[in-house]
Amino acid sequence: MDALQPPRTPGREANRLAAALRELLDARLPTGLSLREAAAVLHAHPTHLIRCFKQTYGLPPHTYLTGKRIERARGLLLDGRRPAEVATALGFHDQSHLNRHFTRHVGTSPARYAGTTPTR
Repeated sequence: MDALQPPRTPGREANRLAAALRELLDARLPTGLSLREAAAVLHAHPTHLIRCFKQTYGLPPHTYLTGKRIERARGLLLDGRRPAEVATALGFHDQSHLNRHFTRHVGTSPARYAGTTPTR
């Protein structure tokens, strides 16, 4: 007769997977990482990864990645880099993509945040 396995603590696995996914996202900030790619690296189902990440950090992985990119964009803009340059350096599709997310997170456009006029 097999011995009964002790019940697994759900929080421990969720925290471990969430932390590993966060490390992957941080390492691939400019290029991003597809959920399928992350699932293959971490040997977990994509939906499970999302649930674990949200349970641990309170937001989905994509929202976390966008927030980290905005955080980095703020520093680059204050260092004098142009919004178009910042957008491509951080993995946004283009300047308008950066502008949309930046304005939603920060409350102002990247150009205004940097104290410059928009460049075209």
